[in-house]
Amino acid sequence: MKLKSIFAATTAVTFIALPVLAEPQAEVLHWWTSGGEAKSVAVLQEEFAARGGKWTDMPVAGGGGDAAMTALRARVLSGNAPTAVQLKGPAIQEWYEEGVLADISDVAEAQHWGDVLPAQLAEHMKCDGHWCAAPVNVHRVNWLWGNAEILAQNGIEMPTTWEEFNAAADKLKAAGITPLAHGGQSWQDATVFETVVLAQGAEFYQAALVDLDEDALSSDTMIKVFDEMRTLRGYVDDNFSGRDWNLATAMVMNGEAAFQIMGDWAKGEFLAAGKEPGKDFLCAATPGHGFLYNVDSFAMFDVSGDEDKVEGQNLLAELIVGPSFQETFNLNKGSIPVRTDVSLDKFDSCAVKSSEDMQADAKDGSLLPSYAHGMALHGEAAGAITDVVTAHFNSDMSSEEAVKILSEAVANAM
Repeated sequence: MKLKSIFAATTAVTFIALPVLAEPQAEVLHWWTSGGEAKSVAVLQEEFAARGGKWTDMPVAGGGGDAAMTALRARVLSGNAPTAVQLKGPAIQEWYEEGVLADISDVAEAQHWGDVLPAQLAEHMKCDGHWCAAPVNVHRVNWLWGNAEILAQNGIEMPTTWEEFNAAADKLKAAGITPLAHGGQSWQDATVFETVVLAQGAEFYQAALVDLDEDALSSDTMIKVFDEMRTLRGYVDDNFSGRDWNLATAMVMNGEAAFQIMGDWAKGEFLAAGKEPGKDFLCAATPGHGFLYNVDSFAMFDVSGDEDKVEGQNLLAELIVGPSFQETFNLNKGSIPVRTDVSLDKFDSCAVKSSEDMQADAKDGSLLPSYAHGMALHGEAAGAITDVVTAHFNSDMSSEEAVKILSEAVANAM
């Protein structure tokens, strides 16, 4: 009896002492649904699973993230927010102000994010001084992609000014080739627009699309921007309306068009299709000087009370900014690592140029947030600009009228 009592007591103590281990779980809302993007997010899923995590995927296609934000709003209002959500720029702070984001500073400090992330980009990931989002990469928005064979056949080099681009496009159009692959979606119109604004100088871009300076918005320089947009409208094919960006990339890839103006996620599509930079496609910054950045990141929503989801958030944040994922993910995505200590030995020439330009432009004030991709402005002002840009692009509106409407629309949105 005595032995039985001792055994029973020992068993009871052992049972009580066993910790309940949390199983990392994450429901992840994102809009990475095209070929290169889907391949990239699969890398994160694999690393998460390898660390014992359970990933629930919630992809929402369309609209450059607009549809995903609609889905997110519905989830938050119902009191059932996802664990992690692809968010960026001012949108992170907007959700923080609604009191629904988690604090992941413990992970960030343990992993020394502050030592390896560019200071300007790290600020986007903070809410009132603490970390609330994990940066995935740095995309350069102002890229011009070209079909190497088409350009060679027509004796055209990658243009360095808009005048050179227009001359090349006229030559291609005369030869029966669509000069510019474009999708008639408002965010794609805005992407082209901001690259033309950047060509007027980094100071003008800052004043017009970041500071929303009335003088810049209503200036003769802005009239020139809309003049160029009208010219570019003449270089797209008749079936551009509603076309997704990756289908426009496919047009360049398949020889149906010569150029595309799009961020370096387009390169992810080329690479996923087995195309080689310098051989099958060419890359160059759009005309002008500067670097428009778009930083993908995941904001962590408040899931306190569910230890499995909290552990999932912590693991996800650790993996996202970890050197291994930063290298593997960005090789697939077409972007460059947000960490400054990741070797670029495995990266292609376009990525190396992007990294070099980013570091150089950070020093001279021409590293600038993309307005078109949610890095520079809060929603209302950005939407007001984009509405005018798209209305002009799809009508006979004069440049002077567009500038007048632009100035008024921004004033009403502020």
